Amino acid sequence: MPYMIIDKREAKVFMFNAEGQLRGESSALLGMAVGDDSVPGIGERALASILPEERTTPAGRFVASLGRNLKGGEILWIDYETAISLHPVVAGTPRERREERLASPHADDKRISYGCINVPKTFYTTLVSTAFKNSNGIVYVLPETRPNHAVFESYYKVE
Repeated sequence: MPYMIIDKREAKVFMFNAEGQLRGESSALLGMAVGDDSVPGIGERALASILPEERTTPAGRFVASLGRNLKGGEILWIDYETAISLHPVVAGTPRERREERLASPHADDKRISYGCINVPKTFYTTLVSTAFKNSNGIVYVLPETRPNHAVFESYYKVE
């Protein structure tokens, strides 16, 4: 299956094909709040009710697939239960400067979303959409507040 690695500390996305070859990388916009867990029940709440400190991009291993948002646009569902997806950068409000933030070399500038991962439209359409069109895939979101072994525990167990 295709897979991607999302490095929250660097605000980068790395896309790999099913053979494990790197197909491309991109900067990304991430959840406004630093953290590795989603607030319980957050996927069922209205956006307006989600506090800034609750807007995290959760860490973990997810089976992802293409789907549609409420407006009918294609997105990559990473975790449907918590309403986390990866999609092309949205315009947002002018004061959010999302395109400018995406182009910034500073990871701190990329903390703006409610938890979703925003990437450049070209990266999404040429790499993500193409890779996941006929297949599910795996998304690894690296932690930023906990060690890797705490999030990916089964990969560290030795028998």
